[in-house]
Order: sequence, then C-alpha cells, then structure tokens
Amino acid sequence: QMFLVASGGGSVQAGGSLQLSCSASGLNYYALGWFRQAPGKEREGVATIDRDGSTRYADSVKGRFTISQDNAKTTLHLQMNSLQAEDTAMYYCAADARRLSAIQFLRMMQSGRFGSFGQGTQVTVSS
Repeated sequence: QMFLVASGGGSVQAGGSLQLSCSASGLNYYALGWFRQAPGKEREGVATIDRDGSTRYADSVKGRFTISQDNAKTTLHLQMNSLQAEDTAMYYCAADARRLSAIQFLRMMQSGRFGSFGQGTQVTVSS
C-alpha cells in the first residue's frame, strides 16, 4: 500500500509562490506526480517525474512550476512561481509503479489518471 501525504498548500496573491511537498513513504514506484482539481472541473496532471529524473509538465504551468525529488527519493516537491488565479485547486500527490513511456505518462496527465493518489492540499490564489 502506498502512502502519500501532501503539504504546503495555502493562500497567496497572484504573482506569489508556494512550494508543495509530498512524503512518498513505503512506496515502490516508478514515477511520482502532482495533479490538481478545481471546483467544477476534471482532475488534470500538473507535472510528473520518473526515478531517472525525467520530467513532464502541463503546458499551462511550463516555465512557472518545477517538480523535483530529494536524493533519497522519498520526498516530492512542486515549486510554484508566478501563481495565477487559474492555479487555484486542490493539489494531489500521486504515484505509479508502472514503467510507462513518456507519451503514456503525458496521456495519463491529460486524462487525470495515475496509479494511486494521496490526500490533497488546497492552493488558493487571489487576483
């Protein structure tokens, strides 16, 4: 069983920054990721990272968000800069044990699907 605990959410003004963290304890994963769901919208992938360090981002966050993991690969981070009101959502940490291709991971991000999801942390950006 995977345990994913996200933290670091909060309220910030547009243009501000936040860093989310996720403890990926007891996991046997190939990739970790951040997903988000805004009220009335479908869940969408924000960014994913493989054990070899390969990253993928949604077009809407490229250049503003950075996904990373610590050397021990037990903690996942999402540095969010230049936040916009459209970034307001519940953010979820996720993990997948499958060794999928880059295209497969991108499709999963677009459809909001991943192996397992943890509890979310709320991010609210005021304009």
